[in-house]
Amino acid sequence: MTLIASVGQAKALDGREAGLQATHQALNRLGANQPTLGIVFTSQQYEANQVVNGVTSLLSDTPLIGMSTPAGLTNEGLWHHSVVVALLSSPEIEANAHWFSTYAQSSREAAAELEKLLGRKKKTDLLFFADGFNGDAEQLCESILVKNSLLAGGLSSGDLHTGNTYQLSNKQTGNGSLTALTLSGNLQIGIGASHGWNPIGSQFRITRSRGFWIRTLNGRPVSETYAQLFGYPARDWAFPPLSHLARLYPLGIETPNGLMVRSPIRVEADGSFRMGAPIRDGSDAFLLIGNRDACLQAAQQAARQSLAALMGAKPVFALVLADIAWQMLLKDQPGAEISAMQEVLGETLPIAGGYTLGQLIPDNNGALSFLNQHIVVITFAEKTNPL
Repeated sequence: MTLIASVGQAKALDGREAGLQATHQALNRLGANQPTLGIVFTSQQYEANQVVNGVTSLLSDTPLIGMSTPAGLTNEGLWHHSVVVALLSSPEIEANAHWFSTYAQSSREAAAELEKLLGRKKKTDLLFFADGFNGDAEQLCESILVKNSLLAGGLSSGDLHTGNTYQLSNKQTGNGSLTALTLSGNLQIGIGASHGWNPIGSQFRITRSRGFWIRTLNGRPVSETYAQLFGYPARDWAFPPLSHLARLYPLGIETPNGLMVRSPIRVEADGSFRMGAPIRDGSDAFLLIGNRDACLQAAQQAARQSLAALMGAKPVFALVLADIAWQMLLKDQPGAEISAMQEVLGETLPIAGGYTLGQLIPDNNGALSFLNQHIVVITFAEKTNPL
């Protein structure tokens, strides 16, 4: 087997030292093998440039992408205020990192640039991270044709109070951006996704919305509707912790293909909900409630789906992109989703990941689909029958 993976994690007072220690740990576990690519998950509490300086000081020109997240995930659990570095090594894989600084200004333009990357003769897969507070991920999905390539990614998260988040690609960092890693060669990728949120019977009509903001449900301000449902005064929903915990109570929008989950990022001062994607007036919606046991079962289901998509190939690494609502729901058992997945993936498989404000994976028709509230498991393996 030529494909191997390693993961390092570290905490420190500053981002450079945390990035340096995590990378050093990952390189040690890689042994004498040279890294082919790197993936970084970093606490938004660190300065982006410091983290990149620490990581790249040891990785040199290794293609690298990453994003900020409230907490990193590894096969050892959940890590606050830390940097997680995953490295993959194989002489039979080609990887290149790319940076698109205009994602927030034009998601359609970013989609066109991604299509150019995939317009090669040989099959190329793509992993990407984009800004979760700025930009239109749904527009990105609608504007890109997946064709024969596999695309998957997540929306970076961070400080919900300030909307602070960032992305990184090699030595570049910033917000409002999209960072992508093109992959080709002897590599098999499996993707699985699931969630543990279900409707509880409360149905609404979205009677007024504008772009990313839902103003009223059944003709009443959204905060008043939630106040009636949960017993907290409407004005309290505009302030922490409720303004952010609203993420735990998403809406299931009726579509011809079933319920589409759409989650609030925060509650505004006027009682409107700032969503992760635009929602049209007149849509019918159900209130969704998450359940711990259902989520842990969903984590295992996503892991099984991902393994099945490998078609018999043995996984060497798993990338986990969980919605930030999972961190909130499992606060009393941090990292429980990792333990649940390990019952399927095994305890020794290297795992790296973080919490996101949205997940993007191919749907059953090959188009790119924007998800909320899901956990996505992406496994990497060598092809069983390489050409």
